Amino acid sequence: MLSQQTKNVYIHIPFCRQKCKYCSFVSFTEGKCIIQEYLAALKREIEHYYCGEVLDTLYFGGGTPSILEPEEVRGLIEMFNVTPQTEITLEMNPEDQKDFGVNRLSIGVQTFDEDILRVIGRKHTAKEILRHDVPQNDINLDFIYGLPGQTIEGFEKDVKRAVGVKHVSLYGLKIEEGCYFAKNPPRNLPDTDTQADMYLKAVEILTQNGYEHYEISNFALPGYESRHNMNYWNNGTYYGFGVAAHGYDGRVRYSNSCNLQDYIANPLKRESEHILSSQEQLEEEIFLGFRRVKGINTQEINKKFNINFDDKYAAVIAKYPSHILKTEQGYRLSLEGILLSNVVLAEFISSI
Repeated sequence: MLSQQTKNVYIHIPFCRQKCKYCSFVSFTEGKCIIQEYLAALKREIEHYYCGEVLDTLYFGGGTPSILEPEEVRGLIEMFNVTPQTEITLEMNPEDQKDFGVNRLSIGVQTFDEDILRVIGRKHTAKEILRHDVPQNDINLDFIYGLPGQTIEGFEKDVKRAVGVKHVSLYGLKIEEGCYFAKNPPRNLPDTDTQADMYLKAVEILTQNGYEHYEISNFALPGYESRHNMNYWNNGTYYGFGVAAHGYDGRVRYSNSCNLQDYIANPLKRESEHILSSQEQLEEEIFLGFRRVKGINTQEINKKFNINFDDKYAAVIAKYPSHILKTEQGYRLSLEGILLSNVVLAEFISSI
């Protein structure tokens, strides 16, 4: 049972009409019958573990949550103690034009380029992307850079076309085991340097247009940061419901089975539960904190873990003077540091 202080919920809806060629997430192209079985199991899990807290955020991820009917989503929302202030986000494909009763949408655009959309296996067209309306138009657009045949100029057009929406997320293409592209490598993939240039160009465009670059991959107009995702990066607690979902109660990280039939058969069984050591908690605090563009607060870390951060990590800080920058509160990554964040953060983790 999670702490009564857990006020954030992630729900995994693992179904898609078809699998995108770059996708290695846990998702299935199953029929309506299995979806109904899944929703019944999901409700069992929620009823068993949820303690009735007033939620700050509720997030439907996938898969494609918008594959559900509006009344199915609303039925899940009704299981939680939400208020008008609760941020309720639903990941949506652009072709789904429905009112799900949420107040924030995260739309998987990937690109406005029709040719590239076909290559990567997306069903929507560019014209379908910006036809959605929610209260205050609180919409996030997800883009991928480094797609097959994509150029810096083409990605620049994508980003400029997104200017005006409240939130933009940018992710570099990663071809991982289990996706179609892993077995069928696409042609004309931009190289690593081109991907980096795409990212830097996007940062330039969005910040010049009033967006706050508040996390490595995320940009928001003032007041429209993703509260749910900020809770992750602040190392906060959250429930995870559904197949392959993960949760955290401040001490234990747990995960559910990735096997759909196993989850449906017993949604109350955790696939794994791991009690974090103090060392692991410190490691996560650093890794997640450096994803925020403002970086980490070393005074808070020193107090929480009874260490002197500057002394403990003096060698790492000295090794990357242009990547790790001093702030009033602690340290943050420069743009150059963000591009090499995996390398830099590995140094911290290996030093813990």
